[in-house]
Amino acid sequence: MRDILTTRRVLLTIMTFLLLTPGLVFAKESGLVAKPYHERLMSRELIDVNDILMRYYTSDLTFDYPDAVRGIYVTGPSAGGERFKSLTELISSTDLNTMVIDVKEDFGKLTFKPTESLSFDYEYDDYIKDIKETLKTLEEKEIYPIARIVVFKDSVLAKERPDLSFTEDGSVWVNGKGEAFVNPFEKEVWEYNVELAKYAAKLGFQDIQFDYVRFPEGFETRDESLEYTLGDYEQSEAENVQKRVEAVTEFVQYAKEELEPYDVDVSVDIFGICSDCYGNTRHWTKFCENIRKCRCYFIDDLSESLDVTFRNR
Repeated sequence: MRDILTTRRVLLTIMTFLLLTPGLVFAKESGLVAKPYHERLMSRELIDVNDILMRYYTSDLTFDYPDAVRGIYVTGPSAGGERFKSLTELISSTDLNTMVIDVKEDFGKLTFKPTESLSFDYEYDDYIKDIKETLKTLEEKEIYPIARIVVFKDSVLAKERPDLSFTEDGSVWVNGKGEAFVNPFEKEVWEYNVELAKYAAKLGFQDIQFDYVRFPEGFETRDESLEYTLGDYEQSEAENVQKRVEAVTEFVQYAKEELEPYDVDVSVDIFGICSDCYGNTRHWTKFCENIRKCRCYFIDDLSESLDVTFRNR
């Protein structure tokens, strides 16, 4: 992995040099006959250096992918507080090797303040004062970092943008726990979360774990009573449940494609009973076709649970 990253950085350096050197500018030209430099300069369409670099972005941190991921889940307060040191010591002293850290938590807030301007405004709690320094510590201790991003359960975005959520009698609908969800049919919601995933990758996270990639549990009993938009799926002739399956599955595919230039793995947590957003699990395998790891949590009628991770190589 280190050799691959080093090679990429060398290639990026060479590309940048060529793009910035006056006599060696890349251009889209027709014909095979060479022209004098000043003529080529007047007739070419220059390629944006930043665009080239962003298409092949790699972090300045280096991590080796473990033989098997064995990790712990760490909340923002723990990652940014006194417990962080003891948690890294726990991992280093056992067969554990991975830390899953909340980047966007269950209510929709970031766990740290972004240090660069992003396309969207995200609310945050400044639990982790220096996320880059946190990742450097993990690099030094050879602990593999995974960013957890909660996607469609997002009370913050739902209340800020009711048009991207589900409403009832003019108010944002919430479940029995007071939690609101945003609408998987709306591609602005996709972009909102994938933008954050790209930022996490740039910081140095090696894997983006999307959680709550689904409609609310029990949605089949209220899909006709709640008010919400269908986005691009408005014209689809598919049944309602199939539309929901397509929306969630295509979000995963979109996220994977958008994150490919960032050299990160993409994984998804699925609550088995809601994986097709309708009360059974016949469609969950579709989600796993687009990702490397698919973690499914099943609950049977006796309230017994089974937590299974499927991995695509």
